[in-house]
Amino acid sequence: MSKKVYCIAQFQPKAGREQELFKALQALEPNTLREDGCIQYIVTRHIPSDFAPGESFPIAFNEIWADMAAFEAHCQREEIQSFFARHCEAETGAAEKWNVCIYSDEPSNYDAPKLA
Repeated sequence: MSKKVYCIAQFQPKAGREQELFKALQALEPNTLREDGCIQYIVTRHIPSDFAPGESFPIAFNEIWADMAAFEAHCQREEIQSFFARHCEAETGAAEKWNVCIYSDEPSNYDAPKLA
């Protein structure tokens, strides 16, 4: 069974505050990449393409974690909680909306091998 979890964390900045929010999210990368369970943690900006016309929040984190426990431990770090309190939950924060979702690469009812 695959233990990896994939997180897409999207952010909609308040008007005129996209660069501020992007920089605040970039500041989370160095310490997060030091976490033992972190495989990938990259903040990205939406760019236009005729071949990808879908709708999205303008800023998204693409994360890969070794397992759910590593992701949940990350979410409990003071630096991460402080970011959400300051930029998402506070009235003065730079984020208008945010959406954090976890995914698995394992199909439903996957016949996972039983390892000893």
